Amino acid sequence: MTPGDKSLKYRTNSVPPNRVLPMKKLIRKGKVKEVYDVGDDKLQFFFTDNVSVFDKVISNDIPRKGESLCKTSTYWFERIESDLDLKTHFLERIDDQHMMVEKFDVIYDKITPETTNFLIPLEFISRYYVAGSLMDRIDSGVMDHGELGFSEKPSYGDKLPRPFFEMTTKLEEFDRPLTREEAKKISSLSEEELLQIEEAVMKIDSMMDETVEKNGLVHVDGKKEFAMDRDRNLMLVDTFGTADEDRFWEIDEYERGRCVEKSKEFVRKYYREIGYHDELMDAREKGEDEPPIPPLPDELVEETSELYVSLMSRLTDGKYE
Repeated sequence: MTPGDKSLKYRTNSVPPNRVLPMKKLIRKGKVKEVYDVGDDKLQFFFTDNVSVFDKVISNDIPRKGESLCKTSTYWFERIESDLDLKTHFLERIDDQHMMVEKFDVIYDKITPETTNFLIPLEFISRYYVAGSLMDRIDSGVMDHGELGFSEKPSYGDKLPRPFFEMTTKLEEFDRPLTREEAKKISSLSEEELLQIEEAVMKIDSMMDETVEKNGLVHVDGKKEFAMDRDRNLMLVDTFGTADEDRFWEIDEYERGRCVEKSKEFVRKYYREIGYHDELMDAREKGEDEPPIPPLPDELVEETSELYVSLMSRLTDGKYE
């Protein structure tokens, strides 16, 4: 079967023989992932074949995309639990597109320094190269390149003098960058807890780098999410280290001066090139109706599927193909 074969969609949704899925209630339908409450303080993730860019869901299904995210996330969670002293919410992978995880309370304006068992309403982003929205902010003057350690304005693809760690909102309509003080106010995290998260992110990324580099990839940046358990201990949650949450480039091409995207940025690039991104951002800035996102051309659907599947193999060191 080829990545464009529609029968793959039904094959990857199948449940293993003799496996009975628990009764479940849909509690959140995200842009690319559905979350179900299955009782006993457990959630079930269903990774769809949707792809979302700029907070817009594209109408095309991408064959095997959900499978690639589910299996890649499983691989990293298992590595975290075996190699690092860090708890995660991962329980088990049920099949190609379903995963079971621990449940946490999702609250926003009621968090206190004593609150336990809750999703931290922040996204934690680590950046190692100038790319994506960071380049946009530098170009627009929103970000001073001196804050990043550069003596002069960098170019796209330049390695950062030091890792750049930042936080954005999680439960608002659109993500927005936060200062350290704003992040602590929203989450009620102490400075010590924030430093613990930053240390965990760097430790996870260091582990990831060892795997992706030997498989010919540069880990450019990525986002992670965390929760506090019932004893207010840190836990890694949601998903990470996939083509959706992280950005990767080909090492060989990067050494030749080219940034060849091996992530969802491949899709974003298309919408930038056709002018849709500028049109969308202009509408948002003016408070006007947002233009609908056009579908991907058929040939790009197949290329995107191939990208996700091949990246799954390289990110999991060949465990999943």
